[in-house]
Amino acid sequence: MRFVLRVLKALALLLILVVIAGAGWLFVRPPELLRVGDGYAAKIVCSNVFIAGREADEVLRDDVQAPGNPLLRLMRVSVDHDNDRVTARFMGMFAPSYALYRSGLGCTTVPDGDFEAAAKAVPFDAPPRMEPSDALWPEGEGAGNEPDKTIAALLADARLAGPAMRAIVVVRSGRIVAETYGPGFSAKTPLIGWSMTKTVNAAILGRLMLDGKISFDDDHLLAQWKNDERARIKVSDLLGMESGLSFNEDYGEVADVTRMLYLDPDMVSLPANAPMEAAPGQRFRYSSGTAALLSRIWMDRVGNAQAAFSYPHDALFSPLGMTSAVFEVDARGTFAGSSYLYATAHDWARFGQFLLQDGVWNGRRLLPEGFVGAMRTPTVASTGRYTQGQAWLAPGGPSAAFGLPEDTFWLSGHDGQSMAIVPSAGLVVVRLGLTPGWLGYQPQPLLKAILAALPQAGESQQQAGSQ
Repeated sequence: MRFVLRVLKALALLLILVVIAGAGWLFVRPPELLRVGDGYAAKIVCSNVFIAGREADEVLRDDVQAPGNPLLRLMRVSVDHDNDRVTARFMGMFAPSYALYRSGLGCTTVPDGDFEAAAKAVPFDAPPRMEPSDALWPEGEGAGNEPDKTIAALLADARLAGPAMRAIVVVRSGRIVAETYGPGFSAKTPLIGWSMTKTVNAAILGRLMLDGKISFDDDHLLAQWKNDERARIKVSDLLGMESGLSFNEDYGEVADVTRMLYLDPDMVSLPANAPMEAAPGQRFRYSSGTAALLSRIWMDRVGNAQAAFSYPHDALFSPLGMTSAVFEVDARGTFAGSSYLYATAHDWARFGQFLLQDGVWNGRRLLPEGFVGAMRTPTVASTGRYTQGQAWLAPGGPSAAFGLPEDTFWLSGHDGQSMAIVPSAGLVVVRLGLTPGWLGYQPQPLLKAILAALPQAGESQQQAGSQ
């Protein structure tokens, strides 16, 4: 009996030593996967608390833990309202990661904990916040006519709206005809667009094209590329996701995209140092890294840092009346053009209407002629799925396979964000939510049902562009 007790004591001691050693390892060298998880938790909670005004516990539960990796359920966060910071730790103890809120520029991950460097990266005042007017949408936030009851009924169909829908807005001929919101959300709630941000980032670059400061054919884009084959990469190659640069966009592991977003304070560093895997223009590779590069390139072309930080507001958001738009910046001062734009569903719809009108707003051309055309033109290397302007023609399948008009093009983002633009029907449909891809939701059936419900859906409604 004594022998058994000695063995049990030895095993207990061994278990304690293993636990202590494991805890020490997690403190000193936490795995990258845990650091990514904590970085994600800190960033999402920070943006939703400080931009959208939501409760931290709700965001942690609903946005971070519910839809993702089981490890995320062990993340714990704390919010420091005095210093505008959020800290996330695995099990409340390990692999700490941080996010910092900067007024007007949203939240940024600070994976190295260097808050001083993050603050110095943006030493300027943010652009002044715009206040929405009471005018009829899109000039203001006025409701206008009663919603279309037929379309409203379609939006109430859970099968068409999809799981965890947070907002749907339908615009026809330049006016909102129906909208709906998930529990706890409203027309005033800023929502993340994820990769829909890429298309907005491309439009900001297009504004710079109109000023003659950059063009599709520009090459020698970064100083560090000047002496190697990457100097041949053109702006058009980056816009079409055909740069030839290696980039791993697999979200199921610690890949280039998660390392860029949550482990590196400088999001440009990884894609800028990526090796070539193909000649420019020869291979399609969906890459959030290309959007980060485009942000850095257009910011450098603006002229000076203060003007670059103000440029999205001055050149696009203010003219369109996107009063809620917050375009977030990384910890070293580059706009996170791949993922991080928050805006209300009404403001996302304004951007869609802007593209429907070929880059013209209130009679003023804000994008060069042909730029929106590039957003609707497929690239050869993507086999017709992706376009020349950071947008999609066929997310999840070609339009014809769903019975949709051939001129339909899309903005598409992680977790079920989508915007369909159908010029021939004068239609914009924005759908935002928290709908992971493994749920299998596709927005095309919703769009098809709306098109079928529209009177004279096949006729062009381009006259909306005259506003």
